[in-house]
Amino acid sequence: MFWPMFAVAMGFLGLAVLGVLAVRVFLEARRLGEQVADSARRINRAAEDLERAAVSTARAADAL
Repeated sequence: MFWPMFAVAMGFLGLAVLGVLAVRVFLEARRLGEQVADSARRINRAAEDLERAAVSTARAADAL
C-alpha cells in the first residue's frame, strides 16, 4: 500500500513542479515581449529623428 501512495504523491509533486515552471516561463515570455515592444518603439523614434535630420540637412544643402 505504501508504493501506490508514494507514486500518487510523486505524481502530484511532479505536476506542481511543472505548474511552477510553466508560470515562470509565462512571466519571462511576457517580460521579453514587453522588452521587444519597448525596443521597437525606441527604434521607430530613432528612425523618425533620423528622417527629420535628413530633411533638415537636405533643406540646408538646397539653401547653399
